[in-house]
Amino acid sequence: MTRQIISTPDAPQAIGTYSQAVRVGPTVYISGQIPLDPATGTMVSGEIEVEIRRVFDNLSAIAKAAGGSLQHAVRVTVYLIDLGNFAKVNEIMAQYFPQPWPARAAVGVAQLPKGARVEIDCILYLD
Repeated sequence: MTRQIISTPDAPQAIGTYSQAVRVGPTVYISGQIPLDPATGTMVSGEIEVEIRRVFDNLSAIAKAAGGSLQHAVRVTVYLIDLGNFAKVNEIMAQYFPQPWPARAAVGVAQLPKGARVEIDCILYLD
């Protein structure tokens, strides 16, 4: 099987040694997204909800570039520096992902790149 690199200007460009996403067969591995504005490359500011929405918007743009959408998600991993924000992630995630929900893990971490409060990665299956 060959690897296909997925890239779109509608999501932030990589800030390190990684691709926005990699597709192998029908599976797409989307790299962790933080709340970077794709137009400016800077962090969005405001309430945690603003950051969470930007992250889901970034994931959605990459999923679209791969030929799918977030409805194709089979696995999501959420990284939070404050697990007290988990309820907000649930509330906003329900607006981006249709049921049945993908498998998911939430992990409390000490720090994220660029001072982000949330990072989310995703695996899609495009059948």
